[in-house]
Amino acid sequence: MTIREDEIERHDGSKGIYSVIDKPDFALVIPQEADGYWLVEQYRYPVQARSWEFPQGTFSHGVEGTPEELARAELREETGLSAAKLEHLGFLHCAKGISSQGFHIFLASELEHGDPDREIEEQDMVQKWFSRAEVEEMIRTCEITDDSSIAAYGLLMLHRL
Repeated sequence: MTIREDEIERHDGSKGIYSVIDKPDFALVIPQEADGYWLVEQYRYPVQARSWEFPQGTFSHGVEGTPEELARAELREETGLSAAKLEHLGFLHCAKGISSQGFHIFLASELEHGDPDREIEEQDMVQKWFSRAEVEEMIRTCEITDDSSIAAYGLLMLHRL
């Protein structure tokens, strides 16, 4: 991650500073099984709270690969799940007013279960399967507050139309 301040000129000609956070893109995976989805819950330090969300993450520093390879790695690492089918649903920006970071969204299906291989920061992570109705209720009642997960779910619903 890098943080930079760019000198800018606004539309009216006035000068200013624009602060930008550059971070690598990440992959978010929606693991679908039966009529529901696997979510992970972990403590998110910046908001001082635990958060239910879809598995997501970036490659470790120095590791490179395709968005699909990243999605498969994050799914396996965080949940122990492997997907026989992985469908790319789209690409979104998560905070384009302050960051260049975006994310690829994948739907994972035909899942095979295994053991997670979580990073040290994910030691407190838990995973659980929720029905579609439960996920939608968790979004409606703001139990799921992760914007990337909610945006990805919205894209999935539009994809199904």
